[in-house]
Amino acid sequence: MRQMVPDTFSSWNWRDNLLVGPVFTREFTIAPRRPRLYIARASYVLGLMGLMSVAWLVVTGTQVVRDIGDLARFGTMLFQILAPLQMVVGLFFASLLTASAVSQEKDRRTLILLLLTNMTNSELVLGKLLASLLHVLVLLLATVPLFMICVLLGGVSFTQVGQALAVTLATTIFCGSLGSMLALWREKTFQALALTVLIIVLWIAVLEIVATGTFGAGFAGLSAQELAAGMSPWQAIIETTQPFSRPSPALGILGTTTNLYLLTSVLAAVAINVVAIAMVRVWNPSREARPLTAAEQAEAEEVLFEKDAHIRVEKAKEKAKTAPEPVRTRRVWDNPIVWREIRTWAYGRKILVIRLAYLLLFGLALTGLFWLGGDIQTMTRAQGAMALVPLFLLSLFLLNVQAVTSLTSERDARALDLLLVTDLTPKEIVFGKLGGIFYNTKEMILLPVLLCIYLCYAGAIGLENLIYLLLGLAVLIVFVAVLGVHVGMNYFNSRTAVATSLGTLFFLFVGVATCMRMMIAFSGSFQAQLQPFLAFTVGGGIGLYVALGARNPSTAIGIASFLSPFLTFYAITSFLMNDTLAVFLVTAGAYGFMTAAMLVPAISEFDVATGRTTIGEE
Repeated sequence: MRQMVPDTFSSWNWRDNLLVGPVFTREFTIAPRRPRLYIARASYVLGLMGLMSVAWLVVTGTQVVRDIGDLARFGTMLFQILAPLQMVVGLFFASLLTASAVSQEKDRRTLILLLLTNMTNSELVLGKLLASLLHVLVLLLATVPLFMICVLLGGVSFTQVGQALAVTLATTIFCGSLGSMLALWREKTFQALALTVLIIVLWIAVLEIVATGTFGAGFAGLSAQELAAGMSPWQAIIETTQPFSRPSPALGILGTTTNLYLLTSVLAAVAINVVAIAMVRVWNPSREARPLTAAEQAEAEEVLFEKDAHIRVEKAKEKAKTAPEPVRTRRVWDNPIVWREIRTWAYGRKILVIRLAYLLLFGLALTGLFWLGGDIQTMTRAQGAMALVPLFLLSLFLLNVQAVTSLTSERDARALDLLLVTDLTPKEIVFGKLGGIFYNTKEMILLPVLLCIYLCYAGAIGLENLIYLLLGLAVLIVFVAVLGVHVGMNYFNSRTAVATSLGTLFFLFVGVATCMRMMIAFSGSFQAQLQPFLAFTVGGGIGLYVALGARNPSTAIGIASFLSPFLTFYAITSFLMNDTLAVFLVTAGAYGFMTAAMLVPAISEFDVATGRTTIGEE
């Protein structure tokens, strides 16, 4: 039978021709062999099933399900919670995984090897993009049967589920394309990740402002709400979860704003990839790794000649002098790690755009604060939280990105090995990195603090609440920085480290907030709701311990992992009940203890890695 196969068929590599080049083919072939693919897929589906089970226990514990109408209302509310959550998960991980995957290739200098092959630009860019998105796409496909349960319950149609999955898929591809292009453009991992997060947040924030009618009631026959739904992923996914979606006459054959969003997001993704394909060999290799041209070489030789002549003149002058002048040198501080992080361009020269983007978002948050509150002195706590909490969360995420990439970039560039053979102590390395992290993200730390002080000055909050707010914010800032350092040390793969560190923050804040939204949606007795949510937080604690303590087991990390989800849940509940002292005490106690639990193993981990002690000696 083998002899009957034509030579043309045997010589045609169907995988490379059908699967967008060898980069994606390799990932497509190797990924099913890795156990983590199945573990991630099963964990994600089980997590969503856990949310569904918790919601059902809440409903049955607070009310009597009498007829099909009650089931239909439950299915509708469940779909309105799960669909936005999955869209946020796809948006979040698609952008970060693609950006970190390309940045890892650049840090390890393996992207240059790919550029030396006979792959075309499209095979390189699209292959790397789809290879990075493979895990996210598999997770999205695995949840299709789960969303069909909402259809069986009633209140949700197959069209709604299909539209929600299409919006999530389009958002995932767009955000992945954006992260991939920015990583191909920028030189450092922190620049790529920070720019990706800032652009996505700015995109959603501006369109949320458009939806309010601030820039006008409508445009081209579309209302402000319809225009925002046709361009914003959040507004689009909310539109798909509504029971009734009326076509807009201004859209013509597109019909609904959901179709408009699918069109705009796909066109934007295509445009981004076209730019990346056209510029990939222009941006890479970077100027530092690129050989000099003939003109640059001639200019360099001329400079060297002038410098040599200048040196000869200076030597002649020195000989004529009795006492030579001291040579000017750069003084290195007692901790060279802090000196390098602060006094050198350790994270690239072109980070001004990151600061400008953050300042723009800070201005939008400040504008939203005045717009929501009207008179700032009469502003409610909920209005202030709606304007400020997104800015605070963005600052914490950027700080965590800086922390985790400060170590993963060193490891990818093989510079961490050089640090480990020096006479630097573990404390100098760890605290030196933390000092550099806080300095390089000073805008993300100081601006929220100044905003809180201004709120107290304007009379929006009292002095006592200001102290609670600043101390709690300080605890969270130190926590996210130590979390990034801890994860960056324990995971040797940059993509895994970034996903684990930011995924931990995502679960602690977004996951617990989703639980709170379920409590509000399925209103009823708090005592009846508490037990199902406690069961869910136990599962979250197991996930946190696996992520943070599996590679370096610690009793303290285990206790902190199980307590943090429950205490975060309790802190948010106390905030809703206007108990600010409880919010501060619980936040400081939970995250302060978790910071100490990670900081001590971080120092001992470096101590073992440098060879100063062995596992048996500990």
